[in-house]
Amino acid sequence: MVYDTDDFATDVIQRSHTIPVLVDFWAEWCGPCKILGPVLERLADESEGEWELVKLNTENHQDVARQYGIRSIPNVKLFVDGEKVDEFVGALPEPKVVDWLRTAIPSKYIAQLAGARHLLTENRISSAIEMLQPILADEPSNDEATVLLGQAFLGSDHRQAGEIVDIVDIGSKHYEAAEAVKTLATVLGRLDNVHQLGESSVRDAYVAATRDVRSCAYESALEGFLDVVRRDRQYDKDGARKMIIAIFKLLGEDHSLTRKYRKALSSALH
Repeated sequence: MVYDTDDFATDVIQRSHTIPVLVDFWAEWCGPCKILGPVLERLADESEGEWELVKLNTENHQDVARQYGIRSIPNVKLFVDGEKVDEFVGALPEPKVVDWLRTAIPSKYIAQLAGARHLLTENRISSAIEMLQPILADEPSNDEATVLLGQAFLGSDHRQAGEIVDIVDIGSKHYEAAEAVKTLATVLGRLDNVHQLGESSVRDAYVAATRDVRSCAYESALEGFLDVVRRDRQYDKDGARKMIIAIFKLLGEDHSLTRKYRKALSSALH
C-alpha cells in the first residue's frame, strides 16, 4: 500500500498493469474520508495481494484531482491496465464496499474464464464445466464464473442452471446475464413437453431454435427465433422475442452477435 503518493503515474497507472490499484482520494479536513479510509486499509490488508490501495491527498495533489474530475470526497477509483474501470463516491458502509469490490476487482482467473467462454461457443460443455468448477471452489462469489457455469448447465439440466445463477445479487454487473440464464432455462423446460406448445406453422422453428440454445449455438438460435418473430410474433406469448433479448443479455451488448441481431430484431419489429 502506498500513502500520499508523489508519483501517480508510477504507483497507479504503471502499477495497475500488474495488479488492480484502488485510489482513495481524500483530505485531512474530510470527516467521511476518516471513516472510509481505515475500512479500505483493512480490506486491502485482507485482500492478500489481490489488489493494492493508494491514498492520495487531494490538497497536496490538486492537479491529479482536477485531472480525474474529483469534486466530492471521499472518491474511490479502481485502475486496471492503466485505465479507470470503476468508482464510487462517499463513505459507503463496509458491507457495501465489500460488495462493490466483489464485482469491481477483476478475477485472477481472467484467462480461464475467457477459455471457458470459448469452450461453450464450441459446445465443449464438459470441458467448460471442468474449467469453471475449480474457479468457483476458490472464488465462490465470482459472479462471472457462476453465470458461465449456469450457461453450461442449460444443455443438460435447465433446472440446475437456474438454481446455479440464483445466487447472483441484483447489484452485480452480471445480474442481467444471470436473469437471462433463468429465462432461457424456463423456455428450455418447455422442450420436456413440446406437445403443450400451441399449434402454429412456426412451432418447429421455435423448438429448433430453443434446442440450439441448449447446445450454445447462439447464432443459429437467433436466426431461428428471428424467423419466428417475423412470421408469428405472438407465438408462445412473444416467446421468440423474449429469447432473443435473453441471449443478448447473456452475451453482452458488445458481443458481435448482439450487435448484428439487435439491428435485425429492430427491423423485424417495425
